[in-house]
Amino acid sequence: MSRQPQIAVLPDRRLHLQDGPIDLIIGADGAEADIRTAYRAAAERFTGLLDDLCSELSELRKAADRDRCRLNGVVARRMHAAVAPFAADMFITPMAAVAGAVAEEILGAMLAAAALPRAYVNNGGDIALHLQDAATFSVGLMDRPDANGVMRSLTLRSEDAVRGIATSGRHGRSFSLGIADAVTVLARSAAQADAAATVIANAVDLPGHPAVYRRPACELQPDSDLGHRLVTCEVGALDDADVATALAAGEQVAQALLSDGLIEGAVLQLCGAMRVAGTRAVEIHRPAQLRAAAA
Repeated sequence: MSRQPQIAVLPDRRLHLQDGPIDLIIGADGAEADIRTAYRAAAERFTGLLDDLCSELSELRKAADRDRCRLNGVVARRMHAAVAPFAADMFITPMAAVAGAVAEEILGAMLAAAALPRAYVNNGGDIALHLQDAATFSVGLMDRPDANGVMRSLTLRSEDAVRGIATSGRHGRSFSLGIADAVTVLARSAAQADAAATVIANAVDLPGHPAVYRRPACELQPDSDLGHRLVTCEVGALDDADVATALAAGEQVAQALLSDGLIEGAVLQLCGAMRVAGTRAVEIHRPAQLRAAAA
């Protein structure tokens, strides 16, 4: 018998879908019947999605080809499309966009089934977003995703182009080549945001710095798509000049992606310092424990 995902409506009326490493929190506004219909569509599309990805996992872990996609599944091809713009200049696999691409797919199923003024799918902090009419969405940004820290808030509106939010950095679920505590990217889609957050977070770096301890990814996770590439394990004491240098390197990449139309904005954070590229000022909100909170 095939494995079935966990499906539950939470006390606050959000939907929780979980299957293996995929853990989604879904919210929707609208008529009660439309919300039920959207949640049912989300659960139906979610069932079997992980199996589809696993069937192409070996190809998904290979370096992306900018001009050719060998993948077949809808979500897998979306992952490839999100990373393809970076493939000519660096090593990147479609796995860099998996969380955002999955969130997008589930949101798309919901919107195809019901009319909703606002909806979101949060896949571990990588969020696919739908806003219509006067709907707004508040995003919480942590300066350190793995610990108590300062929460800053950013409010998105329906007239904004942003429909995807993603965070990457050395404290996240995936390995990072850089030293950023957190890089949050706003883009026109969740898959685009996911891929770009990975790229910018990798660029926040101090190559060869003695305070940065790295190991081959395959030693930490034998099946990692990063293979023998060195990933960041620990970052020791950095002075203000070190922090400024690392953030400047990431900001330069973020600005280039803004110029190319690949992102709408980015917030880069390291050791309590922050750089904001291409988006409105981020205001301090409150201490919290979540990497990205949505309201």
